[in-house]
Formats: sequence, C-alpha cells, structure tokens
Amino acid sequence: MPKETPLIGGHYYHIYNRGNNGENLFIEARNYAYFLNLYTHYIHPVADTYAYCLMRNHFHLLIRLHEDKDSPLHSRAFADFFSTYTKAINHAYHRTGSLFEKPFKRIIVDSDSYFIHLISYIHRNPQKHGFTTDFRTYPYSSYHTIQAQKNSRLQHAQVLAWFGDLQAFENYHLNCNELAIGHLIENDLD
Repeated sequence: MPKETPLIGGHYYHIYNRGNNGENLFIEARNYAYFLNLYTHYIHPVADTYAYCLMRNHFHLLIRLHEDKDSPLHSRAFADFFSTYTKAINHAYHRTGSLFEKPFKRIIVDSDSYFIHLISYIHRNPQKHGFTTDFRTYPYSSYHTIQAQKNSRLQHAQVLAWFGDLQAFENYHLNCNELAIGHLIENDLD
C-alpha cells in the first residue's frame, strides 16, 4: 500500500474522496449545505480554499494549509470533519460504519500550471461524471462563487489572479483539456 502524502503547512493540496463501497455521501440537498458548514468549522481554521465540488458520491477540494499550523493539527481537523459528518449521516439515515474511504486522497499541487488545470478539472467534474450536462449550472461547486466574485471564505480573488481575469477564467474552463492532469488522479472517482 502506498504511503500517504503528509499534510504540510504552506503547501497546496488536491483533497478528494468518495463514499465507502461507492456509497453516496450526499443523500438529499440539505446534506451538501451541512457538509460545507462543517467544512467551514473544521477546515477553514487550518486551510484556505480555492475550489471545491461536491458530487453525490465523491468530492474534490483545492486547499492551501496554513503555515502556522503543524501537520498533526491538519490531519486532526480533517479526521474530525469527516467523523462529524459521518456521525450525522449515520444518525439521520439509520446507517452504521464508515461513510468515507480511508485514507482520504491528497496530492500536493506543486506548480502554477497544475493549480490552474486542477481548478478547471474540479469545476468540470460533475459534467465529466454525468451529474449535469453543463458544469456551469451545477449548484454544488465553487464555480459560481468565483465567477460572481461573491464575498465568501473562498479565495476567489487569488484564483482569478492566477487565470489573469474573469474572462480568462471562464474561457479556460470552456476550452480546457481534461487530460492535462487526469494522469495525476489514480482512478478518478466515479
């Protein structure tokens, strides 16, 4: 079994995971909002968020861990986040056991090119997997928040700066080659 990539402050990561045994993580619309509220509570204190997408059976995040926090604190925050969400889902839907595959996947983002490709990859993922016919209309991703430049905890100004401007952000998403980073994700989460 490959060794887990350590979580190190100051680094960018692609964090992703799916439901245990292919099970859905989100059963109804309210689950998405609850997941994001817990995410804000547990992860925002230790990381900045640049992109996210939540799909019925998996999710993708692009984060940068705060430098002033140590690695065990980062890992603990994710463990507490996933555990709290699992307990709530288990209680609400009368299920038991682990909801998420373990360990959660994490890939270090080590270049500007990867960062830009990954943001587009994350936002386009629901269309790729057939959850929508147009990723721009999918309600559970950061695409709209970045595009509208809404006031949020999302680092949308930095994302747009990486692309150059809003028009470049939108154009890149429409014309991006998904194969550019597909090889970096072992078995994309169907």
